[in-house]
Amino acid sequence: MDSMKLCESDYRFMSVIWDNEPVPSGKLVELCAERLGWKKPTTYTTLKKLCEKGFAQNKDTIVTSLIPREQVQTFASEHFVEHTFGGSLPRFLVTFLGGKTISEEEAEELKRLIDEHKEV
Repeated sequence: MDSMKLCESDYRFMSVIWDNEPVPSGKLVELCAERLGWKKPTTYTTLKKLCEKGFAQNKDTIVTSLIPREQVQTFASEHFVEHTFGGSLPRFLVTFLGGKTISEEEAEELKRLIDEHKEV
């Protein structure tokens, strides 16, 4: 399901759409110039590519996303844990935390999230 995977520049571009949709394509060009340093042709080339891939649509010069940010983030997170840590969430957390400490509130939030997602 690599169709859900975005390279870094495509993800940043989609973030501009997610943060501003529905956005007129002309305004999208301005936003990409400000946020990404892109020229107009780069914006339109990337928009066309992501429309063809089914991530966005440009209908009557109004650009919207077709896939929610959370869906892309979930796929990227799962893909990363699977390929980097053999699918082991505990190995990921140990590596991520390293020598860092977390606050009591963060620990409680993690416990709550784990409890919510536990198999019964």
